[in-house]
Amino acid sequence: MQIRQTTVSIVHCVPLDEDHPLRAEELARAAGDRLEWVLELVEAGVIAPTAPEAPRAQWAFHGDALRYALEARRLQRDFGVGVDAAALIIDLQREVRRLRGLLGG
Repeated sequence: MQIRQTTVSIVHCVPLDEDHPLRAEELARAAGDRLEWVLELVEAGVIAPTAPEAPRAQWAFHGDALRYALEARRLQRDFGVGVDAAALIIDLQREVRRLRGLLGG
C-alpha cells in the first residue's frame, strides 16, 4: 500500500472583518459556486451586501455572509433544497439561536 501526501501552501491570507469584506466574486469562489448563485442568496435574504444600494459589481460581504453561504451550499448539497428553502431553514436557525440567547441557554 502506497501512502500519498498532499502539501498545501497558503500564498495569501486576509482576515474577514469589517475592514476586509469579500467581493461578490470572492464569496462565490469561496463557497464553490458562481456569481449568479450569490445574487440568488441576496434575493432570498440569506445574505446581505454591506451596501445594498451600491451597484452589484461593487457589492461586498462580511464574514457572516460566507458562513451563511456555506450553510446554504451544504443544505442544497445534503438535502437537495433550493435557495428559497435554504433561506427559510437558515432564518429558522437564526431565530432559534436568538431565542436561546434570550433564554440564557
